[in-house]
Amino acid sequence: MKKNLGVVPAVYPMPVLMVAAYDENDKVNVMNAAWGQICDMDKIILFLGEDRKTLANMKVSKAFTVALADSAHIKEADYFGIASGNKVTDKFERTGLKAVPSEFVHAPVIEEFPVTMECELAEIVNTENVFGIVGKIVNVKADEEVLDERGKVDVTKLHALMFDQFRNDYYTTGERAGKAWNAGKDLLKK
Repeated sequence: MKKNLGVVPAVYPMPVLMVAAYDENDKVNVMNAAWGQICDMDKIILFLGEDRKTLANMKVSKAFTVALADSAHIKEADYFGIASGNKVTDKFERTGLKAVPSEFVHAPVIEEFPVTMECELAEIVNTENVFGIVGKIVNVKADEEVLDERGKVDVTKLHALMFDQFRNDYYTTGERAGKAWNAGKDLLKK
């Protein structure tokens, strides 16, 4: 029997995304954003609060990066979600992480996170029900350690963090459950 839970954001898993952008002085700011998703083959959409420092920076630089947080950097990833760049002026510096300029957009790449999408600010969607930032992905960088023999990201090596909105916990990816576009093929034969 199912139990009514009321209104809760009941989607799992949610990726733990590290969104980074430069301000007008090329100072790095990073935020933790779980509400984001690929919305086309070369686009990502992020649902951020309009008061975020990183968002203000994105508007200035017209670019940002989105990295997948991993379990090796859970402390820093969580910190980027609980500290506000509007209040903590040395937010990024406190973590000890290293940022380098993207080769493709005017945004920082955080060296320690294993996979990073480098994005141009494509559009800000602001309707009565949605506030979203759309980024055009112009390049993806990945540490060689998380690639398989074909040069593709291997999620069993990635240890990406997932956010559990039900209980406010983090989990990691890794165990393969089945092959996409294959697990249900037998049902096509009916």
